[in-house]
Amino acid sequence: MRVNKTAMLFGIAAVSTSCVIGGTAAHAASAPSATHRAAGVSNHHAVDSFLSSNPQSIASSSGDDYQLVGTTTSADGTSHFRYQRTYKSLPVVGGDFVVHAKSGKVVGHSGDQRAAISLSTTPTVAATASRSNAIAGAKVYNVAGATTSKLVVDATGAKPVLAWMTVVKGVQADGITPSHKAVLVNAQTGKTIRSSEMIKSLMSASTSKQAMARRGVHHDATLTTRTPAKVPTISWASVGGHGKGHNKGVAADGTGKSLTLGDVNITTTQGSSGYEMTDPNHGGNSACDMNNSEAGNCALFTDDDNAWGDGQNDDRATAAVDVYYGAAMTWDYYNKAFGRNGIFDDGKGVPSRVHYGSGYVNAFWDGSQMTYGDGQGDNAPLVAIDVAGHEMSHGVSEALANLGYSGDVGGINEANSDVFGTMVEFEANSSVDTPDFLIGETIDINGDGTPLRYMDKPSKDGASLDCWSSATQNEDPHYTSGVGNHAFFLLANGSGQSDWGDSPTCDSSTVTGIGKDKAANIWYNAIKDYGTSDMSYADLRAGMIKSADSLYGADSTESQAVAAAWSAVSVS
Repeated sequence: MRVNKTAMLFGIAAVSTSCVIGGTAAHAASAPSATHRAAGVSNHHAVDSFLSSNPQSIASSSGDDYQLVGTTTSADGTSHFRYQRTYKSLPVVGGDFVVHAKSGKVVGHSGDQRAAISLSTTPTVAATASRSNAIAGAKVYNVAGATTSKLVVDATGAKPVLAWMTVVKGVQADGITPSHKAVLVNAQTGKTIRSSEMIKSLMSASTSKQAMARRGVHHDATLTTRTPAKVPTISWASVGGHGKGHNKGVAADGTGKSLTLGDVNITTTQGSSGYEMTDPNHGGNSACDMNNSEAGNCALFTDDDNAWGDGQNDDRATAAVDVYYGAAMTWDYYNKAFGRNGIFDDGKGVPSRVHYGSGYVNAFWDGSQMTYGDGQGDNAPLVAIDVAGHEMSHGVSEALANLGYSGDVGGINEANSDVFGTMVEFEANSSVDTPDFLIGETIDINGDGTPLRYMDKPSKDGASLDCWSSATQNEDPHYTSGVGNHAFFLLANGSGQSDWGDSPTCDSSTVTGIGKDKAANIWYNAIKDYGTSDMSYADLRAGMIKSADSLYGADSTESQAVAAAWSAVSVS
């Protein structure tokens, strides 16, 4: 076992490889404060010693290398060292871990790899055959291409296996949401191990398809029947992404008439020929028009008088005002609450694309930008403030802990976006769209005025889960998110009747809430310091208790409330 403390060794292929579990590689968090810097050095030495002398603790083997990809510091001075793992130079899926140290001593570690790796790295199945198998088994519609297959070690199961990874591109079941499906094929048997979607959407493709069908909108989508060898090869670089932002221009104070929030103030960039929707105060966040296409250039919104939209859907800039303002509010929320400087904490903004596709009822994050459809009949854009916060938060969770998108961690990923989409809605505090614990209540997905999701009792939407069970991991992440949403609601507001709903518990217990701000603070810091790519709901519970201990004191009222909230949704 060797520890490489300087950088990730994976390169672009490994960044994409990490997308099997999440979407982009973990990014280093902000440097610790001066108060904790000296302690951080001694903690780092302690971690180095721990990794060298206790390899069994993290299921290590002699072929492992570790790459330090980020460090964070808790309120109580605990340092958290985040590592990616390779085995004989191959990326290890599910091998990431975090080691925690305080006062020069290791106090624990987080990670889900169950067994040390001991296997041959010579495949029996050829890369070309693996690619064919991956394309055939990906369940991707209208396949448009696939990467060449790359060797990895899959360490998410009981026994690590050598696998080929291929990313297959096409669309999801609704015929329009993009699909970047990362497929793992056993390199010795040729059998598909599993696949994971890398595009994070507001709702499942099946829900989107049903919503469009209610208004007579149908997008043709068929599973590929093409000869796999004829499927175009795409580059690994094209399946990941990172917001690059824009150069700062001259900031100008503009006004916007939004679709969902009424009149808002926005900051734009002034040039020689007018104004553009590029936000120099928020890293170059921008808004652009896809002109109801699904590919091609996205036209940056420009204007002569810096007064944008008319509050109606007939002005294409109106929907742009919503998402542009929503991106600024999301940035501001994370900055005020956690000192975070943009999605990747690097000061760089990302684009928000509006008017995507025709009659498209969904929104998604693809690793580098947010995209929003115009809804049923192209008359109901999905641009509400909680939707914008939801999509942008998918990027934050990727940057913090590279959260995956299947099993428990898929539900955590979606719940995290619902939690912070809700917190952004409270940050905006609009009198037009008053804050609440409903998701998508203003976009009328169901056509009857009901929201997309409920946090007080998630099952009210007819599909989401209120309580965890061993079967939870087999459901769509948009439905398993109910477990996390329910726990957060209980932690914030308590059980029973409140101003925000009537929330039952799964064990008939009574939970006393601690308020949304404390609940969000504990949740965020748990993901930041304890989150891993394959974490379970039980892992999140444990991390949130530790975060509450750090923030508010060991065995504090807040810490006890965390334990009670998770027990109340059957996570113990």
